[in-house]
Amino acid sequence: MTARITIVGSLNMDLVIRSPHIPQPGETIIGSDFQTIPGGKGANQAVAAARLGGQVNMVGRVGEDTFADALLDNLKSSGVDTGFVRRDSNSPTGVALIVVDDAGENVIVVASGANMQVTETDVAAAEQAISSSDVLLLQLEVPLRVVTRAAQIARANGVSVILNPAPARKLPSELLQLVDVLVPNESETELLTGIEISSQAEYANAARLLLRTGVNSLVITLGRRGSLLASSSNDLESIAAFKIKPVDTTAAGDAFLGGLAVTIGEGGSLQEAVRMGNAAGALAAMRFGAQTSLPSRSEVLQLIDGEKPESIIGRDT
Repeated sequence: MTARITIVGSLNMDLVIRSPHIPQPGETIIGSDFQTIPGGKGANQAVAAARLGGQVNMVGRVGEDTFADALLDNLKSSGVDTGFVRRDSNSPTGVALIVVDDAGENVIVVASGANMQVTETDVAAAEQAISSSDVLLLQLEVPLRVVTRAAQIARANGVSVILNPAPARKLPSELLQLVDVLVPNESETELLTGIEISSQAEYANAARLLLRTGVNSLVITLGRRGSLLASSSNDLESIAAFKIKPVDTTAAGDAFLGGLAVTIGEGGSLQEAVRMGNAAGALAAMRFGAQTSLPSRSEVLQLIDGEKPESIIGRDT
């Protein structure tokens, strides 16, 4: 079956420059390879899911500028339905300034622009699309009240809600109780729980704390160390990572979310979904840029079938 996915989230144009290392405060570095690349967590995840075989609707806002034209054209060319993306005449399209170093790590600063003008009315206009989806995929680059309203519509219609709590912030129980799968990274897990994590036992403590908020399942992403799963009925479980040499980790997490959402939407288990997400994220990290790095389904399946991953089972972190 084809996974039907609706994404309520951000659309940004990424302004990306390569640098030998991430600059320190006050430091000037001569970089190279400046590019403008379509991005934004919401749009990245939409393209990721579409390339992995999902039928995807995008809900959000852009400005009335050339960045908006490029972002919408790229979504459409990737097979994403943009009928619920509004043009805002009072705010510019969101922009992200990204520095990527020689090790593939990055720092990002976002000017949200039209993304923060998304309203509950925009979500209401997409209610039919949300309610007929298999999965609603959310992040935190649009107003929190909008995220909450979209989750309420999904929950009322039996649609699985996946929340990527990024950028990191404290979240109200009203929202967390609507979430089927919460997908934070390590730093987001620490912020949400107040637990400074340095061992497997502390991950377990953090997972139990988050599950007590009403979240059904939890997936903590750990980059090259894979992912950790937890649910109210199971102990903490690790899913192995793939051995790769990263080029640029921008959008690797979004690729993971795309793989997760598509597999869940197709009726796969959470373990299968994380495995797909790990493979998609690994492939994205091997390429430069955000949406330019996102892999196809055939590439992901080839990696899953052909490579033995590095396990994190039993290892303290």
